[in-house]
This record gives sequence, structure tokens and C-alpha cells, in this order.
Amino acid sequence: MTKHDTELLVCVKCRRGAEEPENGIRPGQALHDALAGQGLPEGVTLRPVECLQNCDHGCSVALRGGPGRWTYVYGNIDENEHLATLAEGASLYHESADGLIPWRSRPEHFKRNCIARIPPLENDNG
Repeated sequence: MTKHDTELLVCVKCRRGAEEPENGIRPGQALHDALAGQGLPEGVTLRPVECLQNCDHGCSVALRGGPGRWTYVYGNIDENEHLATLAEGASLYHESADGLIPWRSRPEHFKRNCIARIPPLENDNG
């Protein structure tokens, strides 16, 4: 991954704290499939992950970039309602130099549903 790569990680195992859906497709997998079908902004890669450990709080996603960039984890994502929000947020994240999106520029859902903000790894070449 280069400094300019952005990954949108989607927990495909999410069940939103409920039993297995009757159709067998978990909400997290439905979210991933919907994002894959609509496409994402240039420079953003969609990646399924097995679990982000936020099982009872809606679908969860993470945005991460290369060295020197912050990582964000967001929850309470709805597989039908938040597709445009995720595309907008991923684009803003990708365009930022360090992964930090100014508060006022963030989609409203991102402001209220950030689970974690993880600092970049420090590169110690000494």
C-alpha cells in the first residue's frame, strides 16, 4: 500500500446483534455487496474483513491509508441508507494528506458514529 492508497474495510460478518438472517446474507455482507455494485471513488479499494468486533452496533467499517495516515473505525452503518455517506467519507479521507478530515467537512453520520481513531505507525529509521 502506498501513501496514497485508501482501503475501505467492511465487516462482512456483521449481524447487527441479531440472529442469522433468514436469507443467509448478513447485513455486513449486504453492505459490502452494495458498495461493490455502486463503485467507490478513484483511489479507494473495497476490502471485506471477517470481524471488526462491534457486533451489536450496526455494520462497521474502517478507513485506512498508508504510512503517516490515521485510521478510522465507524459503526451503526446501515447497508441501505449509508452507501452515499460511505462513498463521500471515503473520498474525503482519500483526498486528505494524513487521513484527518476536518470536523465540519465530515458526513454527519461520521461525526456521530466514530468508534475509534487510530494514530499512524511511527516510522523509526534510527
